[in-house]
Amino acid sequence: MKNILKFLALVLLVLAAVLLINTYRTTSRQMSGLDTALMINISDTAVFNLSGAIQFRTVSNADPTMIDSAQFEKFIDFIAVTFPLVHANLNFERVNSYALLYEWKGKNTSLKPALLMGHYDVVPVIQGTERLWEHKPFDGEIAQGYVYGRGALDDKTTVMGVLEAVEHLLKTGYKPERSLYLAFGHDEEVLGKYGGKEIASILKKRNVVLEYVLDEGGMIKQDGVEGLNKPIAMIGIAEKGYVTLRLTATGEGGHSSMPPPQTSIGDLAEAIDRLQKNPFPARLEGAAGYMLDYLAPEMPFTTKLAMSNRWLFSSAIIGSMEKTNSGNATVRTTTAPTILDAGLKENVLPIDATAKINFRILPGDSVAGVINYVKKVIKNDSIQVEVVGESGTDPSFVSDTASVSFKLIHSTVKRCFPDVMVAPYLVVGATDSRYFKDLSLNIYRFMPVRFTDEDLKRFHGTNERISTEDFKNVVRFYVELIKSE
Repeated sequence: MKNILKFLALVLLVLAAVLLINTYRTTSRQMSGLDTALMINISDTAVFNLSGAIQFRTVSNADPTMIDSAQFEKFIDFIAVTFPLVHANLNFERVNSYALLYEWKGKNTSLKPALLMGHYDVVPVIQGTERLWEHKPFDGEIAQGYVYGRGALDDKTTVMGVLEAVEHLLKTGYKPERSLYLAFGHDEEVLGKYGGKEIASILKKRNVVLEYVLDEGGMIKQDGVEGLNKPIAMIGIAEKGYVTLRLTATGEGGHSSMPPPQTSIGDLAEAIDRLQKNPFPARLEGAAGYMLDYLAPEMPFTTKLAMSNRWLFSSAIIGSMEKTNSGNATVRTTTAPTILDAGLKENVLPIDATAKINFRILPGDSVAGVINYVKKVIKNDSIQVEVVGESGTDPSFVSDTASVSFKLIHSTVKRCFPDVMVAPYLVVGATDSRYFKDLSLNIYRFMPVRFTDEDLKRFHGTNERISTEDFKNVVRFYVELIKSE
């Protein structure tokens, strides 16, 4: 018995030593000793320009013939007038009528070009919710230090911020070392197949190889994360895949007074219930793992110990992250029933009952894997499972945090926002950057805007807005990023 106790004590001692060694080896990954960027004067004109951009109702539609083409044309005319030096000095072309591609020739043609991108299309305002807006969604009103309107966050701020930065640099006579592409899609909100996807295809045909791509996606989380109340610049190094599946259950139909034991609606409801009660397995790897690597050194000791020894504490860490919707989305492929369709009359049994279920796919999973998992979980071969339209997109690869390009973005953030930490993370939505996977290994997603959990609700929501100072800082960031090459 004594020998067993001695052995257990030894095991515990070794375990404690391993935990402590791993913890103390976990050192900060934050860049330090950097000069703070000079505060560039950005006039209020830039804010007025953003306000003007918001006033164009560039609402995208999956059917390109259904958009208000006049609004898109007016927006393109607007930026041509607003940024005369950009249009005088950069090569400009329209792709599929409304997507915009610029090329700024650099001095050193031996360097691979970079690409800054965004999109100027916006989602519609839900009918009937206009009354909930403090300021009309397409007026671009400036009030209480904010610019209000659809696109203020997603994503005219990026488009206008990049153009303002390039216009500013051109005024100073600046010419970049490496060539720089600017790519602005017009249908990102509806999967981007005519905008971002086509731009990527054109550049690929021209044998363009990019040093890096920087799109929207991450932001500066002003209220930090649990255990670390510091602003964190979340730089997306990967994004989830996307697929919507249609589940169709078929029954006998007939009169509701004589229902069978199970109807098509009942079968469908049971399938949805099984999916929600059996979520995809959670994993702490890839982008989520890199995020913890950056956050761990800055955490209090006990949290740092757990994050530094994920081989032992992964279940506990996952359990903690699962408590929030955003945390849960970071560690697993998510399941979201979004549309149900069945029945025409209350006393008639429907023959077909359908549900559309949206899945955001974790890197390491795939569209094919999602389909197989769904079929396995619902355990009903009579229910048809099919991909809706062209919605299936596998997750992106994970870009390297050790690359020169990531370090460039990291250092620019620290120089422009000295109080902010940097951490890589997984973008749980989808961006047009996924189409550029064949053009660069360094694809990142970040917009230098401070936001809180409360602000997050404004994305695609009511009272979308950006502070005027935040927008000026967006311009400053892109100026510094371009100059830092």
